[in-house]
Amino acid sequence: MNPNHRFFTFQFGLLCVSNFLFSASFNMMIPELPGYLTKIGGAEYKGLIIALFTLMAGISRPFSGKLTDTIGRVPVMVFGSLVCVICSLLYPVLTSVAGFLLLRFVHGFSTGFKPTATAAYGADVVHESRRGEAMGALAIGYTIGASAGPMLGSYLVNYFSYDIMFYVSAFLALGSVIILYNVKETLPNAARFKAMHLKINRTEIFDASAIRPALITLLLCFSIGTVLTVAPDFSEHLGLHNKGIFFAFFTVASLFIRFVAGKISDKYGRVPVLIGSTAVLVIAMIILSLSHSVTMMLVGAVLYGLSWGINSPVITAWTVDLCEPVNRGKAIASMYIALEVGIGTGALFSGWIYHNESTQFIYAFLTPAILALIACALLIRWNNKRALA
Repeated sequence: MNPNHRFFTFQFGLLCVSNFLFSASFNMMIPELPGYLTKIGGAEYKGLIIALFTLMAGISRPFSGKLTDTIGRVPVMVFGSLVCVICSLLYPVLTSVAGFLLLRFVHGFSTGFKPTATAAYGADVVHESRRGEAMGALAIGYTIGASAGPMLGSYLVNYFSYDIMFYVSAFLALGSVIILYNVKETLPNAARFKAMHLKINRTEIFDASAIRPALITLLLCFSIGTVLTVAPDFSEHLGLHNKGIFFAFFTVASLFIRFVAGKISDKYGRVPVLIGSTAVLVIAMIILSLSHSVTMMLVGAVLYGLSWGINSPVITAWTVDLCEPVNRGKAIASMYIALEVGIGTGALFSGWIYHNESTQFIYAFLTPAILALIACALLIRWNNKRALA
């Protein structure tokens, strides 16, 4: 390890650029997919757009965690990005509702693999004293992609077509793959892939050290599923026709706070920082539930972005803090399983609650506020117990 604990190396920079392209690739579709599904006759299945995606991502996490710790970080990242390329090219081909939903399910492999290996790689090359700061820096590339992607996707649909959006998505994911071929592997003695690596036993599904981060992630990520499912229609309901603007405000706010979030948690601790960010998330959901204007909705989006700009890198750093280095991939995958379950159930339940009725928006947003409040209470309890110990 470099004595001055420098983390922003050329390799780390490549990882950030790859993360940006990967994020832009699949996030650019999100605001437009509800409208696309309605266009092809599947309006009643909007809740499945995110739910199926996250279901596959969750199922694949134990495999990505094991493979990350055996064959290496880079091959797993490449596979995740390649899935994005292939699925994006197939959306214009499989135009039935069933075909679309099948693709959404398969597309989930991408986020089941790429983020797990990316986080493990980042943890490998960074000293533990700057881990939170590095996780925040690594997430900046992802956040920029999540900000630019939705606006670009909406622009392409409004001025060109859905098919053009899908092809641009594939092109961006391909760029992520090309960059990864210049990234050096960090796993010592990485093995060649064998079919036996896909055999998972019970002890390889979940790392016990990640229980607390995973529980908080589960409770908080219900809100992400809700926002991804409901926000596009909510934006249109309030008169904002470029549905990507909501996500742009959310992700830009998230981007700016990431510059300092991880560093603050390195200094003051993960749990105390998470208490504050979770409280902000509760407030954001309440504001969204009460929004009757575009301005108020965007205030909620900014607060929500601030909360997740802190939550994301800090929870990842917390997970890595608690695990053994040899199980780093498995621990991160365990946390991400909870993330996928939270997002998936949030998407599914918010779709049922909303049910294409504008009067139900308030209840769709209040539900994740209640769950985030429970998460905040748990964090306060754990922090108090630690202080008394």
